[in-house]
Amino acid sequence: MFARNTPRWIIFLIDVLITLFAVALAYLLRFNFAAIPAVEIELLDVVIATIAVCRIVSFYIGKIYAGIVRYTSSKDAQRIFITNSIATLTIILINTIRYYFIDEKFNVPFSIVIIEFMATTFLMISLRVVFKTIYFEYVNPAREKRNVIIFGAGESGIITKRTLDRDAGTKYKVLAFIDDDTSKTGKKLEGATIFQFNKLKELLGATDVAQVVISVQNLSAARKQEIVDICLNYNTKVLTVPPVASWINGELSFKQIKKINIEELLERDPIKLNKENINQQLKNKTVLVTGAAGSIGSEMVRQIANFNPQKIILLDQAESPLYEMEMEMKEQKNNTAYEIVIGDIRNKERMQNLFGTFNPHIVFHAAAYKHVPMMENNPSEAILTNVLGTKTIADLSVAHKVEKFVMVSTDKAVNPTNVMGASKRIAEIYTQSLGKTTTTKFVTTRFGNVLGSNGSVIPRFKQQIEKGGPITITHPDITRFFMTIPEACQLVLEAGAMGNGGEIFIFDMGQSVKIVDLAKKMIKLSGLELEKDIRIVFTGLRPGEKLFEELLADKEKTLSTHHNQIMIASVKKYDYEMVSKEITSIIDLFKSQNNTEIVSRMKLLVPEFLSNNSEFEQLDKK
Repeated sequence: MFARNTPRWIIFLIDVLITLFAVALAYLLRFNFAAIPAVEIELLDVVIATIAVCRIVSFYIGKIYAGIVRYTSSKDAQRIFITNSIATLTIILINTIRYYFIDEKFNVPFSIVIIEFMATTFLMISLRVVFKTIYFEYVNPAREKRNVIIFGAGESGIITKRTLDRDAGTKYKVLAFIDDDTSKTGKKLEGATIFQFNKLKELLGATDVAQVVISVQNLSAARKQEIVDICLNYNTKVLTVPPVASWINGELSFKQIKKINIEELLERDPIKLNKENINQQLKNKTVLVTGAAGSIGSEMVRQIANFNPQKIILLDQAESPLYEMEMEMKEQKNNTAYEIVIGDIRNKERMQNLFGTFNPHIVFHAAAYKHVPMMENNPSEAILTNVLGTKTIADLSVAHKVEKFVMVSTDKAVNPTNVMGASKRIAEIYTQSLGKTTTTKFVTTRFGNVLGSNGSVIPRFKQQIEKGGPITITHPDITRFFMTIPEACQLVLEAGAMGNGGEIFIFDMGQSVKIVDLAKKMIKLSGLELEKDIRIVFTGLRPGEKLFEELLADKEKTLSTHHNQIMIASVKKYDYEMVSKEITSIIDLFKSQNNTEIVSRMKLLVPEFLSNNSEFEQLDKK
């Protein structure tokens, strides 16, 4: 019955018939449904001709017959109103010209003009809406539609409902709104009742709700987490509306309403940055970012670009990821000048050429090997990249009078239990001791796991879920601290700007997360059921891996700063001459490829380095 679209000529004809009906209705209303005077009947042919011609021309020019009736939207109604208004103004203009310049008579009585305009517009819009309602009820009756609850009864919530009605009206029915604003409670919004948040459980328990759509633009992370936890308990899917900035041409599309992801649930409230301080450090400066194609490095580049640097140098040895960054930089909106450099931080000659060519003012050093098990099995490579590479960039920064060197380190450098963490601690020791002898300010930043970084646990779990499992976890009690990549990079910029040289800044990582709970929540968010659709398998701790990461924000070992999420670590100070000599000897051991000897020397320089679940534990016993 409704399989095909109604031909345009039929819609055009119906609109013309509506106009003629509206004229007749206007006369009946004008004379209170009594007999129409003979003088008015004599002018009827002129009236009908004038109105019909103006309307037909306006319908044709306005193309209001071209819309698909069953998808009529508020924009279609707006177009009908504007088209009819223009036609009515034309009739008024014709009246004015005839009265003042021809024979002091009106083509159409003004009362008829007004009543006909209102009747035509109302009937054209309402008939389209009625047809749309009948169509959707025929295609998918209300009893077969899935119920949806929208969290947020503000402007974004209204737009979300209209989007669902417009783009998915055959599948979904908005059952209710939930809003924290108690002044809205009990009111109706486009036919749906607004409830308080404490009614959400009751609604989910009493009604079969398929989805809850979060449509609040600045919802706190804690509230978002609370909503998701409630919904998952009732096996209800949670969707989220993207920020307004990502809407297409300022209009929300149904396809943009996505399932909420685990990263959003681990986010914290936005960080307040001292943008003036950061801007003062970066504006009109040449900034070098090493490891610029990596997870942290690439986000550093994006954020630095917001502070009007003179140029950003993107250095990395990974060709394909660096090419992708180049494509991204070409499409950036702020048109920041940049230079793409492929090179290895361990290659001194290549790095000398880079520094000599670009003379950077600021260096953000994010290049490093970071995977614990990989470095546990390849200590010589950890030394070559994390220690020699850092030493090379640091030494050249001094030689070329770089203003500030900001090193991105890791929480695994705190009482390291693995080669990777120890190699980063050695790099910290070197830059700190070097900074005491130079005008270049050396600043170190430490933080834990970042969400979505290359090789991190969440992307790994996603891959395993897509493949049908199992999800592999090393230990049922293992916990980790998490931070989003943008959050980590913002804190790096803030710490870098406040640093005066020699500090090791550590970040408040929030609450630790039990990895098995994280996996279970990801399974539920995917619409799967644990042990029925997918399993969790425990594989045992990997070499060098800790069961619990140490809290970085230990008040006894830290000093506070003006930013409540950034602290300064109280660490041992080292003499540069001693450190330089010891590190050089460790680097020289690369030639021997004797892992035991290399790790043994690392432990001498970092006495708190005690191996865990590793073949190198035997060195600690000695």
